[in-house]
Amino acid sequence: MVVTPLIALMQEQVEKLQSLGISAAHISAGMSRSDVYRILNNTAEGGYKLLYVSPERIQTSLFNEFLPVLNLKLIAIDEAHCISQWGHDFRPDYLKIAELRRIFKKVPVLAVTASATVDVVQDIITQLQIKDVTVFRQSFERTNLHYTVVYSEQKYKDIAALLEKHSGSTIIYCRSRKQTEQLSRQLQHYGIDALPYHAGMNSEKRTENRQLWTNNQVRVIVATTAFGMGIDKPDVQSVLHYDVPEHLEAYYQESGRAGRDGKHAYSIVLYNQQDINRLEESTDTQFPPFDFIRKVYQSVAEYLQIPIGAEPYRYYDFDLADFCTKFKLHAPSAARALKLLEQEGLWTLSEAVFKPAAVQILADRHELDNLGRIYNDLNLLITTMLRLYGTLFYHPTAINIKVIAKHLKIKPSVVTKLLVQLDKMEVIQFNQPKEGPQLFFHHYRVDSKSLIIDTARIKALKKAHDARTKAIIHFITDKNTCRTINILRYFGQEYIHNCGHCDICAGNAKAATNTRDVRAAILALLPHEKEMIIASITDLLPQYDKQDVTDTLRQMIDDGVLKLSGNGIIGRG
Repeated sequence: MVVTPLIALMQEQVEKLQSLGISAAHISAGMSRSDVYRILNNTAEGGYKLLYVSPERIQTSLFNEFLPVLNLKLIAIDEAHCISQWGHDFRPDYLKIAELRRIFKKVPVLAVTASATVDVVQDIITQLQIKDVTVFRQSFERTNLHYTVVYSEQKYKDIAALLEKHSGSTIIYCRSRKQTEQLSRQLQHYGIDALPYHAGMNSEKRTENRQLWTNNQVRVIVATTAFGMGIDKPDVQSVLHYDVPEHLEAYYQESGRAGRDGKHAYSIVLYNQQDINRLEESTDTQFPPFDFIRKVYQSVAEYLQIPIGAEPYRYYDFDLADFCTKFKLHAPSAARALKLLEQEGLWTLSEAVFKPAAVQILADRHELDNLGRIYNDLNLLITTMLRLYGTLFYHPTAINIKVIAKHLKIKPSVVTKLLVQLDKMEVIQFNQPKEGPQLFFHHYRVDSKSLIIDTARIKALKKAHDARTKAIIHFITDKNTCRTINILRYFGQEYIHNCGHCDICAGNAKAATNTRDVRAAILALLPHEKEMIIASITDLLPQYDKQDVTDTLRQMIDDGVLKLSGNGIIGRG
């Protein structure tokens, strides 16, 4: 059993495993009870090698009914930093994983994460209640990855210039969906083949763009930060950050999607003062006042029309933009309040859940025969669906409207219209396709004034967030320390040698080379018996920057290699 919070990643990995002939399935948000029952039943019968589940599923009654009869050999926890309240993406649903260990006491547990500090690793062990533990900790050093930080007031132009310099497969990360669209259009304007990718796109377009990039038909994908998790593409040459990441964990994980083939690769962050200001202000944005958090809770209940005392464990469609507009809420603060309430264990907000169209036939064969004699078009539709899908009489079955339309040689919109008509006639149950976020309600709804919030925990998280923010600002603005040393120290790994190839090391090496060359050139101009004025020396060395020559002269005088007389003439010391 693989526990992972990323629904899109589950779907992609299951598809990949199936293509390799490995039986696998996933259970996630948006699935019908009958589909969940079918998959769990098949799992109990030994039908799958791997079962992927989202962490909130562990709490449901149906899942718990099947648990004792599942023949588990391994419990694997992906994105394991989510189990730690000190991790950068703590999710309370992950705390329920420890309950699995009480049922499967002899089943080994594997917890995997790419970005955990020493404190987070220890907290994972504590939360999973593991006593006999072995920690495998790979070095955080990426010897083939070149880290660069670029100050930019014209990011579009600078990114275009960087893409001309680095010609391989590239990911560009942006903070917002809107920015991915704008930047990809701008790059296309510059003649660069780029496509956007974000959760707000329909699933077909998202899949198409990902495949074009994965197959190297498009060189650049401009994406929000979730993109890349589970993407099996080793030849990414460059990862660019249009916006500075929120913290070093995210930066390390995202930049690490470059160079997985072991070849030279590049991680480049663009920043300006606006980015620094945003990061400095982020603590207040990320942790709004408790009164505002209660207001958001009340607004969610009203938006979803959930009465006080309503039963938990239900999914609701949830559109954040629409929600904020209707209740006149500041979107970034509301989004963060939703996340904090999620961390309180009240709900889980799943982004980009795709639920395909599904049909179940409610009428019997005799009723269908009567229908066919009256409505020829409806009869053709039902006959075609029965030919394509054999389980329509037994449970809601996922259908592909485009495939049906192709068989009938009509438009998909006409198929949808006919299905709606059959649903109104109660011949079928038609669940129209859905795409977008869903909110999974975990608790009995209470009045917002009675809502218990762990204020001490949130204050501690606020303090931890502030420390992480200061760490990423330091990483961006530190012009003296090797980038690799900065990263490794943050993750608790001792490292005393410069990497030799980040922008800091390369700059220092270039400066050292320039100084050696300038010193040699000056000495060539000044044999022991010769003296010259500074202006003559700089004029005779036009290949070097005048300031570099002047600085080197001063250093050579300080070192006693040269001497400066009172009338401004320089000679050998």
